[in-house]
Amino acid sequence: MSKLTVEGVGDFEVPSGTRLVNALVDVAKIDQLHACGGNARCTTCRVEFVSGEPERMTQAEKDLLAARGLNGVRLSCQILCEQDMAVRAISRFAGSGRVDAGKRPADDIQPTPVVWTSK
Repeated sequence: MSKLTVEGVGDFEVPSGTRLVNALVDVAKIDQLHACGGNARCTTCRVEFVSGEPERMTQAEKDLLAARGLNGVRLSCQILCEQDMAVRAISRFAGSGRVDAGKRPADDIQPTPVVWTSK
């Protein structure tokens, strides 16, 4: 189990290996956006790390963040809860103007094959 702290929401025990986006929705019960369904295509699932940021990321996340010129954020759909971490959920459904938060992401990181790289 890993401890997930969501700033302003609370602390939660999450089974190790759970995708962060799903932990935010299923365990922390917040309205985290994930418009592309967790496939590293849209960046709506962005979070900021307060502590415990993983040292590695998927190549898909690295490429998409670079293409969009985004710094200081990570894609919750591309992160596994494998250690204690604290995040600020900055992409929420409330106030987004979207029809819904997006299709629930699969339990496994997508797109496959998953290729890990350093940040």
